[in-house]
Amino acid sequence: MNPTSMPAPERFLDEEKSLACIHCGLCLGACPTYLETANENDSPRGRIYLMRALQDGRLALGDSAARHIDLCLGCRACEAVCPSGVQYGDLLEHTRDYIEKHYRRSIFQRFLRRVAIEKIFPYPARMKWALAPVRFIRSIGVEKWLPKFAREAMSLVPEIGKPIRIPEVSRPSGSVRGRVGFLDGCVMSVMFTETNAASIRLLNRVGYEVVVPPTQICCGALFAHSGKLEGARECARHNIAAFERQNFDWILTNAAGCGSTMKEYGELLRDDPAWAERARNFSAKVKDLTEFLVVNSSSQKDGRQITLSPSEGERAGVRGPSESQVVKVTYHDACHLAHAQRITKAPRELVKAIAGKNFVELPEADVCCGSAGTYNLTEVEMAERLQRRKIENILKTGAQIVVTSNPGCLLQIRAGLRKAGSSALVMHIADFMDQALE
Repeated sequence: MNPTSMPAPERFLDEEKSLACIHCGLCLGACPTYLETANENDSPRGRIYLMRALQDGRLALGDSAARHIDLCLGCRACEAVCPSGVQYGDLLEHTRDYIEKHYRRSIFQRFLRRVAIEKIFPYPARMKWALAPVRFIRSIGVEKWLPKFAREAMSLVPEIGKPIRIPEVSRPSGSVRGRVGFLDGCVMSVMFTETNAASIRLLNRVGYEVVVPPTQICCGALFAHSGKLEGARECARHNIAAFERQNFDWILTNAAGCGSTMKEYGELLRDDPAWAERARNFSAKVKDLTEFLVVNSSSQKDGRQITLSPSEGERAGVRGPSESQVVKVTYHDACHLAHAQRITKAPRELVKAIAGKNFVELPEADVCCGSAGTYNLTEVEMAERLQRRKIENILKTGAQIVVTSNPGCLLQIRAGLRKAGSSALVMHIADFMDQALE
């Protein structure tokens, strides 16, 4: 074929965004996969080079290129340290969208990604049915005979008690300061109903009426991060319609990955004239639970506050069985809270207000634990390496309580501590605060 008659490569990247990277290398020390492999292709600047080569037709989409993009956690730690403001997350999602349309995976990976994950995780009812075999296998004690992949996957599933019913509307006992919508989430509404209930109690405590719209669905994060952008856009449109009907003051979530995606609905739907402005208005109202509580708990309005002094916190539940046993508390930064939303101070203020002098900072607190949504299912080996790295750092602190703010981190760190034989507790920040205050 005459080269001049060859079709032009598909344009899937925003050219201006892709050229913002000046390849300075400041991202290397922040990238978890580069820290593990020291391979330039597994670094942010290396991957951007691969993305641009794919778009320009200088590189064929094959196993090698797809492998390096797949190995990215999407943690966006590179964005937080980039002096050029490269929007790496946007570039990654559009590249993965291109890969999923043009690259043929193995039968196992297609089943895992397109069926086991995409057709189950975003749907709470289906997830409940999918977890039934896990409970049965555990009950008959044959888990140890399963293949390694199945054992690793099962180790992430917590013991799920009787689910707590979350009312559609929860009101504070006193005067109402405002009205907020609450995203109950896919994983959170199945595996962490107690955490959702604790989150709502905290919001009621500071005077807010909390509404859980019954027509809400998955936030779209699972689709966006796995390269199914149209699926993410469908979720965004549905949730915008579900929440905007009630004109909330704010829209809150207690899951870092969900909050990150919902704050980017405006960007996700930027090319949709019917939804772009509605999406921007929606995203402007989205807050993570921690950033909302820090502002509202310190307010003296109506005499309501939940911020504790260190001495109150020590009495409220961060001591051991005897008064002489001090329980150390540490905090792990969820990637999509620390890097995508740039929220690191607020959760620490809340934890320190309770733990006081018993708080100990975690080395590499903002390095990914290896969960990264469903990464620990699709990239088991690298997820295990990062899990070990995180657990080693936690054990160095001597902390008996590890606090974090995302369901994936909770599951990954709990499983890692069990493997290490540690009895340290891993708690969502809402549970940690709620128990201390009660």
